[in-house]
Amino acid sequence: MQYASLLKEHGYITDEHIAYVQGRIQNEGLREEAVFLELGVPAEALRGLLSQYYDLPSRAVDPQVRIKNDVLQYIAEESAKHYRMVPLELTNGTLVVGVADPDTPGLRDALNFISSNRGVTYVLEVLLEQDLSNALKSYENIRGDVGEALGEIDTDIASLDEEVAKVGDNEIDALSEDAPVTKIVSTILRYAIDGRASDIHVEPYESLLVVRFRVDGELVRSLELPKRIHPSVIARIKILAQLRLDEKRKPQDGRFSVKIHNRKVDFRVSVLPTSQGEKIVMRILDTMQGARTFAEIGITPHVAETIRKALKSPHGIILLSGPTGSGKTTTLYAMLQELDREKKNIISLEDPVEYNIEGISQSQVRPEIGYTFASGLRSLLRQDPDIIMVGEIRDRETAQLAVQAALTGHLVLSTIHTNSAIGVITRLIDMGVDPYLIAPTLRIAIAQRLVQRLVKDNAKPIARAGAMEMMIQKEFADLPPQYHSRIPQSDHLLQAMPSAASPTGKKGRIAMLEALDITEDIQKIILEGADEQRIYASARANGFTTLREDAIIHALNHDISYDEVEVMTGEELAASEEVPQPEAAAPVSGSTAEIAEVAPPVAVTA
Repeated sequence: MQYASLLKEHGYITDEHIAYVQGRIQNEGLREEAVFLELGVPAEALRGLLSQYYDLPSRAVDPQVRIKNDVLQYIAEESAKHYRMVPLELTNGTLVVGVADPDTPGLRDALNFISSNRGVTYVLEVLLEQDLSNALKSYENIRGDVGEALGEIDTDIASLDEEVAKVGDNEIDALSEDAPVTKIVSTILRYAIDGRASDIHVEPYESLLVVRFRVDGELVRSLELPKRIHPSVIARIKILAQLRLDEKRKPQDGRFSVKIHNRKVDFRVSVLPTSQGEKIVMRILDTMQGARTFAEIGITPHVAETIRKALKSPHGIILLSGPTGSGKTTTLYAMLQELDREKKNIISLEDPVEYNIEGISQSQVRPEIGYTFASGLRSLLRQDPDIIMVGEIRDRETAQLAVQAALTGHLVLSTIHTNSAIGVITRLIDMGVDPYLIAPTLRIAIAQRLVQRLVKDNAKPIARAGAMEMMIQKEFADLPPQYHSRIPQSDHLLQAMPSAASPTGKKGRIAMLEALDITEDIQKIILEGADEQRIYASARANGFTTLREDAIIHALNHDISYDEVEVMTGEELAASEEVPQPEAAAPVSGSTAEIAEVAPPVAVTA
């Protein structure tokens, strides 16, 4: 027995107790720890003696406290149970792993494999069996909550589907909150909010229903469910969004709101028919988060200054471009907060209203009843506005109305889909807006992308030298010398490394922007045919910086890791020699086929 002699030495048990424990273990297959606890040995005493026996720290694990998912992903649940170990926390690149028996065959090889593949070191803490069991419960999370409801569905799935199908648009509350399908959908929504997801994907496959969350721009498979509950889950979401249950042949769009953690959260729903059934994507709009400032978004000072200059214009158009999900609306809200809301009449047309801003009249368009951006803009002009925010310019009619509003003395803010700031001009021309109207009305065109923000507490310095320095110098080669002060002089960049805050070394996102100030010279070029190369040359002479260069500036400011610059530039950034750092103990290399590098998605089966 592991520590019977230590218990005897400290006076907790006698030789008779040891014989009794041995008998229980042999006859009933019990673990010695359970029998000692039954004999009245305090758990804290057992932890202390266990720590002394293995010469390792020990701790108690509260069953009510869940280990963070970011930490759990280092060790797959199957591996954790096989080796009787669990990741407890990540501190400064060191993974603290709780184990029941440090001498378990293959355990250290498995941990060495994780260490070498995930760029972390590890330390062991020895746990009592009850503490290990408490820690392993953290793996249940969404699987456990959904699995309970799934079991209830399996008792009568057919009758449940019939019940859901009978619910009409005006009977959203007809399904009890205790209904199994309601529990499943509610659990998915709650975990998406807790996990800072921006979108939820519910996707049917041949034999599975897969749920994925988009977190910091990347999709993560979070849940797998039996395919047969797909109709029930889809129907429940359709009911919430007040969509037609009997329409399965064409796409549908809707929205709904729920109260989670005492705050209102809006969901924008899109349903798409696929060969395997209907797929649903829900965009999460947390109205309680509030609008952000330029600094919180991460806009560099010279770009912020250019935008503020345009916002001071009494009339004209400010257009923000970028693909879906690039943070355009968030930046628009930041612009609105820069305006004088006390002395100006500011009105917005949005789809939907994402954040409520005091001092602004915000209106949500409803295309299904004919209240579109175009029709709303006509009505809005009769409200004596000074500043108008239009959520998106989608068509020729809205674009022409926005230009007319700018020509009649209004400042108009909106978004448009293009790939670059200069591309905004050609996009307006393609939409049917005459160049002679664009030139006098467009004040600034902005392009935006989002990249993952660096967690700095464990990032690895990479020297700014060699191929990396050549790339930086080449990128800014044609920028006039008077603007080189915008380029940070840091002698190194940072590489993301696992940290206590994030196993990837990144958390949240930050905006990269390029802002094209429409000068008199650029106005002339627009009137002469809007040649993009001439526009760039003119803008560059006035200090225009591109999205790629903004990414480099953020990397030199240590806001993002150097590999994010690779993403923005489309070029491989060769890492040079690392800046010398204090040496850390290197883990012993090893390998095992029995442990997953990243935890697999949670699968819930009947």
